[in-house]
Amino acid sequence: MDTVSKAASEVAMGRKQGFRLGVYVFKDAEVLDYAAPCGVLSVARRFDPELDVFLVAETMRPVQTQAGITVLPNYAFADRPDMDAFLIPGGFGTRQEMHNGRLFEFIRALPETCLLTSVCTGSWIYARMGLLDGIPATNRKEPDRLEASHLGKTPIDRLAELAPACRVSRARVVDAGRVVTAGGISSGMELGFHLLRRAGYDAAFIHDVARVMEYHRAWALHEHDIEYAAPAAARLVSA
Repeated sequence: MDTVSKAASEVAMGRKQGFRLGVYVFKDAEVLDYAAPCGVLSVARRFDPELDVFLVAETMRPVQTQAGITVLPNYAFADRPDMDAFLIPGGFGTRQEMHNGRLFEFIRALPETCLLTSVCTGSWIYARMGLLDGIPATNRKEPDRLEASHLGKTPIDRLAELAPACRVSRARVVDAGRVVTAGGISSGMELGFHLLRRAGYDAAFIHDVARVMEYHRAWALHEHDIEYAAPAAARLVSA
């Protein structure tokens, strides 16, 4: 048995088969916010081809994200793709998305078994919807120049304003059961790895993915920078 087949068979027991991550893309979404989790699952597919990651947008039109990078979604809201987790990235575009009623409707229509995840200011969407009330969540903690000035506010402080009933955490990833939030921009890498955890993949599998990505040293630093706020039994996606 070759290395890839062996790795796949070793994690077959106790994992969510065919785990599917849908990543929302919108105008001015931050590139690394959505690309990092996509990249983690893309490499993980080398070990288990049943994993799937795809882009979801309001329509099937091309979407211009930050830095002028334009992407083509795989699905529109109307397609209602099956997925085990839905991810909202951050970026300047979240200021508009906080008022996107069609996005809210799409999220509310997702089954309870679908994880609601975010990177950076993507958590503002869940805050606006009241989905962070009574649970912990996180956001980017380091301000850019405008946010550090008297004209702006650090995203994590803005999160506290948007969701006063949320307990704001400074962990890199916060797992509150159905809702999983990650901090700023590069923490999308850790969210990707954590979603593999939630899908039932073991530490050896995840470390192997990090090794192939040449990210294993960084993962060793960050893999425990996570706050759990749900019973252990609720942390795994049901098979």
